[in-house]
Amino acid sequence: MKRKLLSVLVILATADATAQVTDAMIAKDAADTESVLSWGMGTQGQRFSPLSTINTKNVNKLVPVWSMSFGGEKQRGQESQPLVHKGKMFVTASYSRIFAVDVKTGQKLWKYEHRLPEGIMPCCDVINRGAALYDNLVIFGTLDAQLVALDQNTGKVVWREKIEDYTAGYSYTAAPLIAEGMLLTGVSGGEFGVVGRVDARDPKTGKLLWTRPTVEGHMGYKDGKENGISGTTNATWPGETWKTGGASTWLGGSYDASTGLAYFGTGNPGPWNSHVRKGDNLYSSSTVAIDVKTGKIAWSYQNTPNDAWDFDGVNEFVTFDMDGKRVGGKADRNGFFYVNDAKTGKLINAFPFVKKVTWASSIDIKTGRPVFDPANRPGDPTASADGKKGSSVFAAPGFLGGKNQMPMAYSPKTQMFYVPTNEWGMDIWNEPISYKKGAAYLGAGFTMKPLFDDHIGSLRAIDPKTGKVAWEVKNNAPLWGGVLTTAGDLVFWGTPEGYLKAADAKTGKVLWQFQTGSGVVAPPITWNDGADQYVSVVSGWGGAVPLWGGEVAKKVNFLEQGGSVWTFKIPSSTNVASK
Repeated sequence: MKRKLLSVLVILATADATAQVTDAMIAKDAADTESVLSWGMGTQGQRFSPLSTINTKNVNKLVPVWSMSFGGEKQRGQESQPLVHKGKMFVTASYSRIFAVDVKTGQKLWKYEHRLPEGIMPCCDVINRGAALYDNLVIFGTLDAQLVALDQNTGKVVWREKIEDYTAGYSYTAAPLIAEGMLLTGVSGGEFGVVGRVDARDPKTGKLLWTRPTVEGHMGYKDGKENGISGTTNATWPGETWKTGGASTWLGGSYDASTGLAYFGTGNPGPWNSHVRKGDNLYSSSTVAIDVKTGKIAWSYQNTPNDAWDFDGVNEFVTFDMDGKRVGGKADRNGFFYVNDAKTGKLINAFPFVKKVTWASSIDIKTGRPVFDPANRPGDPTASADGKKGSSVFAAPGFLGGKNQMPMAYSPKTQMFYVPTNEWGMDIWNEPISYKKGAAYLGAGFTMKPLFDDHIGSLRAIDPKTGKVAWEVKNNAPLWGGVLTTAGDLVFWGTPEGYLKAADAKTGKVLWQFQTGSGVVAPPITWNDGADQYVSVVSGWGGAVPLWGGEVAKKVNFLEQGGSVWTFKIPSSTNVASK
């Protein structure tokens, strides 16, 4: 009897161990077709799947197999990328909620709804972009700047840690990143004079391991001890402006095991009025590469020095191989696409990926710096007659960017990036501003405007070597959802009008689309279970466009909110016949 009981315990222990998410599994996430363990479908963020069961020949047979509603009145923008592991889908939703769902049926297994305090200050809707998996935990961040780790099977809280003070304007909206056994997170709140940073924690306990500020002059810490100041105090920030410098790391990061570096984009410097903080303002509007073992900055590259247009540089840095080198691609909000050496940060290539860029004429490859057009910087209000409003300029892209939060995808098969872009501009002017804890810290006014009558959004296939656009699919409304590409020569993306679409990755020909009932502002995923390949996407219109979009927002005010997850596959008999 004892022997039988021991055997049962061993079997249960083995089953438990296989259900746990390990460092080795996360390292192989991009190649694992049965799971989706990280935001980006791999820590490098390529969003490429080696699956080809669904392909250009049979994608038109794709049908929904289930849809699950987030329910309630808490809709708004739904920007989450789901995760999939051992028969469960973990998906976050607006207002700091998370659900566990049966991947085959869509049955809700459990949900956790974070109790949010009064007075939270999210800049750009009450969204959440996803979770992280580690061991038997699912970990996500909340709008009041906390991290919550839940048991994957029960949804019960295992640990909870505060990131920062939400009353000072801090919040958290990104999906955490797991790298080398550490949980890496950033902060949101760049419009409130916060100080950006990256934190590393023990994912099993939430214990803080190191923290690295992304504004020069601030001290980093490791194991509770001082670990060096970021940069040199006052080198590129005048006076005490560095103390409220912004540079929030609100989109999260990527990690490449071949370099040992985590890459975080940083947001706008504070305030928007650049005349208050003359200088480059490191490390704002930049890509910052951090050695995960030391918690120190290995290199940084500034996309927009002395940013005057809110061109947050948070956009994802996606690592890939090009000409025998490990490099990274980034489609920046400022309208330029950058290719940097992933080990050193050296600029390799830079080119505009939208049709109109006014703030700079080009990027000097030798120096890495933009060639500014001084006439297109908003004027200094102190130089105006009344001292209340600086001269207004028309700038393109508008502050919502040539690309914003919606992640692009890279296909090693076609060697192209698939980039969701937007064509718009803005009238922008500066105003006097002073810092007050918890208050908006802009010092600017603006009005967004579309550039063309027939479209704002455009999905573009771009060669990172040449900058050539191989094809594009235009969209009337702005594109605000991410992209997925597969070895089946397909590209999937969603539109605010509610469609999930699939196109031929080589030609751009749209082969399939499905109406989800609300706008898609989230990235799709794919995985397989046995012979079946599934595609899932979250649907629910919202985000920054209806809140900040000016004339553009009026153009899309007919779109309805929602909150649901859709999952698709090709029926088995059709799938076999189409191969």
